[in-house]
Formats: sequence, structure tokens, C-alpha cells
Amino acid sequence: MKEKSGGVVACRQSTTDLCGMKNRIVKEGVFVEIEYVLSEINESGEQGEVLEECGEESAFGFYLGSGEVLEALEKVLMGKSTGEPFEVVIPCAEAYGATTDDAIVMIPKTVFEVDGDFDEEHIQEGEAIPMNDEDGNEMVGVIVSISKTEVEMDFNHPLAELNLHFVGSICDVREEE
Repeated sequence: MKEKSGGVVACRQSTTDLCGMKNRIVKEGVFVEIEYVLSEINESGEQGEVLEECGEESAFGFYLGSGEVLEALEKVLMGKSTGEPFEVVIPCAEAYGATTDDAIVMIPKTVFEVDGDFDEEHIQEGEAIPMNDEDGNEMVGVIVSISKTEVEMDFNHPLAELNLHFVGSICDVREEE
């Protein structure tokens, strides 16, 4: 169940938590579920566009300390308990950094062939396509342009260059998932 507190939507603790069951505290290695609104902070320090909303019904879950989320967000969650709100502004340098020209690459069109033909249906400008690097790590690139022989892709993080503002609450904390 949700309640509003000072403009922050918070998950209310269950009655079993309030009646003396073990208090669930965010710490290294636990599975945490959060609801949040992510906005950008513009250059003048004002709140800008909402980039992502993750409500309680589709709470975002991750293991704290696994590298799945930004370290600055993990630090603000550490020590909080189920139902507690959080808010943090993460500067670009501590979030996804600046865009780099090195992350924009030309890939031979042959990489995108299916049964010997270029996959025109899925490979289109503006599309985000999952790819693997030489070590097998998945990364998502956005198709910038398509020439006769190559596809130009941008592998910069979509939130690069942005100062981020998270407002949310902790929905659940579990030892194991």
C-alpha cells in the first residue's frame, strides 16, 4: 500500500514488520526492490524531464553491491529499511559520464545479415540493438546511420551527459531472491 509523504511516494511497511518481526535493513549483498522517479537535472540545477518511472507494482530489484546500479544510488540506500523514502542527485561524472567518440563505431553490414541478406526490418536508424563485445559482454547500441557497406552505432550510455535525480522508496529488502 502506498502513502504520500512530502511529495515522495512511499511503500508502507506491512503490519508484520511493524509488530516486531525482524527489521529489514539495506546492506551489502541483500536483494532490494525500489520504486522511483528518475529525472534529469538541467545545467541551471532545476529539475528537467522525467526519464523513467518505476512504480511499486513493477518495482526494480537488484542485489546491493553487485554493480547493477550506480554506486552513488547504493550509498544513499545503505542503512535504510523497507518503506523508507530516498532522494539523491547524482552528477554526470558519478553517473554515466560524458559521451565519447570512441563509443561510436562503424560495423560491417555483413554482421547484420540473416540468411545472407541484410536485416532491413530490424536494423533501422534510431533503433537500439543489443550486441556483444569481443569478451561476450552484452551492450546496447543505437543505430546512427546506415551506409552501403557499414552501420554506424553509438554505444554511449543513453543517460551519458546527464545529472540524475532519483526520488523513491524502498519497497522490499530480502536476504535471498
